[in-house]
Amino acid sequence: MQGSGRRIAVTGLGVVAPCGVGKEAFWNGLLGPGLVDVGRRTSIDDWDPSPWFDSPKDARRADRSEQYALAAATEALEQSGRPAASDDRIGTIFGTGVGGIQTLEEQIAIRLDKGERRVSPFLVPMMMANASGAAVSMRFGFKGPNETICTACAAGTHAIGYAARLIAWGLADAVIAGGTEYAGTDTSLASFGNMTALSSTGTSRPFDANRDGFVMGEGAAVLVLEEWNSAVDRGTTIIGEILGAASNADAHHVTAPSPGGVGAIQCMELALADAGLQPASIRQINAHGTSTPLNDAAEGAAITSVFGERAVPVVSTKGVTGHALGAAGALEAAAVLLSMHHSLIPPTANTTNVDSEMTVDVVTGSPRPWKPGPTMSNNFGFGGHNGSIVIGTGADHTS
Repeated sequence: MQGSGRRIAVTGLGVVAPCGVGKEAFWNGLLGPGLVDVGRRTSIDDWDPSPWFDSPKDARRADRSEQYALAAATEALEQSGRPAASDDRIGTIFGTGVGGIQTLEEQIAIRLDKGERRVSPFLVPMMMANASGAAVSMRFGFKGPNETICTACAAGTHAIGYAARLIAWGLADAVIAGGTEYAGTDTSLASFGNMTALSSTGTSRPFDANRDGFVMGEGAAVLVLEEWNSAVDRGTTIIGEILGAASNADAHHVTAPSPGGVGAIQCMELALADAGLQPASIRQINAHGTSTPLNDAAEGAAITSVFGERAVPVVSTKGVTGHALGAAGALEAAAVLLSMHHSLIPPTANTTNVDSEMTVDVVTGSPRPWKPGPTMSNNFGFGGHNGSIVIGTGADHTS
């Protein structure tokens, strides 16, 4: 991040997703078949939280969004090891779109059916949006800034960008950052369906001419971010670097993107400026690419405006993961880091006929070999929230 004097290393990564629990399973899932005729959502049907809790009772007192966050954070910290910073200099920054909506919906049904005395006293700590970050902080004893960002589908990206700034500005020396979501409840899906945001065919096909909406996803991803020199000094392996980040607003419409992707254009340009890079330096874009007509058209136009026609490979991993709302940006940052590790760009699953009105180089069909380098990840949320981060390899600085 330009002018900060403090570089930000990525030293750990953890993932929980329907296409794979654990980062290697997640990567293999990104290379596999996409979401075709799956209905309104994709889920982790055989999820077992017990490995991350002391007892079944403790697990039952955590909404699944919190369970996912703890699992992903544990994996990330197992890879990185505990940062060398003091506990009060290690932060916990999470993004989420809706928090513990599953618990809220279940307890409303209990109240209506059985009366208010049967409502769980754990409802509030389970449903609150900050529960996941609080749980990670308490589990590992991190006493630095512990904040939650709720900017709809941009929340995971914003969380990572904000966490990086805390380190760059000297307000923390390490931050556990990411996003988590479990929002596929009956009421949530009914609302998204009624607003015609969900795919009517149960198929996610980003940037395809026949795209018709998204498939709801879920999961969590967590990155361990550290001040660069501290990570080098303690001998941990650096798996990437946060080079820049940006956040802005469309100020246009509560759900629709600004025409032509004007807000997204500015956000990407701000992220490039923060990283001190020119558009030609970017070697991959992990797009928001939700598979909705308006979003993909606006993002495609914005990418062309900033980078030129078909100038950089573009992928949306939502053809496999679905759209995990506030966790999406974190899952996609994880996909970028794994893409760098494997020197492959995963294909945009299910996309076979890229919209002819778009002039972007969408990776389709099979994984594309590449020389890893600076990569931009975009996420844009309801309310006009835009977020972009630039991730580097850190290859010349690993221990």
